[in-house]
Amino acid sequence: MKCNETVQRILENLNTAVLLFDEQRRLQYINPAGEILLENSARHLLGQAMENLWPNSKEFTNTLLQSLEKGHAYTEREVQLHLPQPKSVTVDLTVSPLWDGREKRELLVELLPIDRHLRIARDEDLQDQYQATRTLIRGMAHEIKNPLGGLRGAAQLLEQELGDDELREYTQVIMNEADRLKNLLNRMLGPSTLPQKRAMNIHEVLERVRTLVQAEVSPGIEIVRDYDPSIPDLHADPDQLIQALLNIARNAMQSLDGKGTIVFTSRTQRNFTIGHKLHRLVVRVDITDDGPGIPGNMIKKIFYPMITGRPDGTGLGLPMAQSLVSQHGGLIECASRPGKTTFTVILPLES
Repeated sequence: MKCNETVQRILENLNTAVLLFDEQRRLQYINPAGEILLENSARHLLGQAMENLWPNSKEFTNTLLQSLEKGHAYTEREVQLHLPQPKSVTVDLTVSPLWDGREKRELLVELLPIDRHLRIARDEDLQDQYQATRTLIRGMAHEIKNPLGGLRGAAQLLEQELGDDELREYTQVIMNEADRLKNLLNRMLGPSTLPQKRAMNIHEVLERVRTLVQAEVSPGIEIVRDYDPSIPDLHADPDQLIQALLNIARNAMQSLDGKGTIVFTSRTQRNFTIGHKLHRLVVRVDITDDGPGIPGNMIKKIFYPMITGRPDGTGLGLPMAQSLVSQHGGLIECASRPGKTTFTVILPLES
């Protein structure tokens, strides 16, 4: 009796979801971690057929049934499990067929959610790539700016020596192009000043961005607001956040080609990890459009400088936005499919 109580206590305190199915594929046991994963209570789940627990994951169910029929245990990493909410989770899966003395078959399923670990690894990789790229770009930009200044200075001196106005037009071309390249390099280097932080509400930034974008969009584009008014103030530089969110919103506007919807959403999330740091509370801003989406071969590269899908684009808007948000200890993520592209800005709410 004591042993059974100990085993029960262990199962109830595991982070791994443990589910036991009988021969009829009906759920006989689920621990608290399983209830959390499926977002339902044992009282409602017990007795349900396996396929009813995750009706959108037929391939997942078939894999479990094969294990039950053939009696083979196996482990699989990073399995996508689609739940009814709708919700999708990534889990490490272990399946173990069980037999009792009467040849009764049961199936023990262990599900370990790893979405948080994968996201932390992805965020760390994104930040490492961003820092490496930024260091490279800064070095190249400084190397280019020095001779560029010399070229412009030489053209300026040459113009003073020339008496012919037609020849001076050529020196003006040299100086204008040198200035244009210098401005481009300055944009690649990003902001040169530290954030001037103060207590502010994220909605004053979102409303400013919405007003600016609204003045630029065509009549066929609708901007929708979905704000959480209870979000507390954060400590940030409003001008820099306006610039970052404006770059993202303009990208959304340009992707719609004159017709569609842009949704601004604000929410809070608790216990959110950015890189190695766990934040008790963060604000999440989503800018979503219903445009054609970002091609799969570009989605991992959009925060690199000079990467753009538009013929007239510079590919500097998103890297600059990432730089500005990074200076606030935050991060920008992107998820895209045809008909829905969402850029998510995460900012810590701690001072």
